Amino acid sequence: MTFRPLPGITIAAALLMVLLLWLGTWQVQRLHWKLDLIARVSAHMTAPPLSLDAILAMPPEAAQYRRVTLHGRFHHDRENYVFATGAHGTPGYHVLTPFETVGGRLLLVDRGEVPKEKLAPAARAAGNVKGDTVVTGVWRTPDAPGLFTPAPNLATRIWYARDVAGIARADHLHLAAPVLVEADATPNPGGWPKGGQTVVTFRNQHLSYAITWFALAAGLFGVWLAYHVSKGRISFK
Repeated sequence: MTFRPLPGITIAAALLMVLLLWLGTWQVQRLHWKLDLIARVSAHMTAPPLSLDAILAMPPEAAQYRRVTLHGRFHHDRENYVFATGAHGTPGYHVLTPFETVGGRLLLVDRGEVPKEKLAPAARAAGNVKGDTVVTGVWRTPDAPGLFTPAPNLATRIWYARDVAGIARADHLHLAAPVLVEADATPNPGGWPKGGQTVVTFRNQHLSYAITWFALAAGLFGVWLAYHVSKGRISFK
């Protein structure tokens, strides 16, 4: 048996191999983290709704995707609208309305989607229930506007991201928490807005990434071995 690998090539290959194996191991760890996250969110979405006091007492991350029930009234005169596209690519708007709880705390509720022809409150007046009401929804911290998100049209109250902080500043709202409560699918009178628009999707390609890194590590070892065998520096005879 002959074993005389070239030092320079072997050291470089070993370093690269360690990097590839580390990347593969990291992706496996990310895979387990993502699976735990999906399981936790699924459990939150199916658990009974919490009270506002209970959810406000939680750390922000623990409160994500939990259901909550609010008692109070909407301030329909302070609606804001967020441009969005529906499941089939049709344009529409999310209706974001301040909700004042019985205890006097203010939250922003995403009541659901309306098509363009139902954007004006007068076109769906039946759905803007007056007086005390109950709302159950999902507690969410939406993504902040991106670098290329268009500026809102404050005159028409139309936004292009669910910018809770920006809406609160524009309308001088003192929110109890910088979140949205995404109303569930309980029908509103007249049918609009349509709630139940919470989307729970987590991109999970960590397994394929891990396989790729480990495959590259195996390929690198194969190339290193084949090269040295071809040069007669490694033989198994």
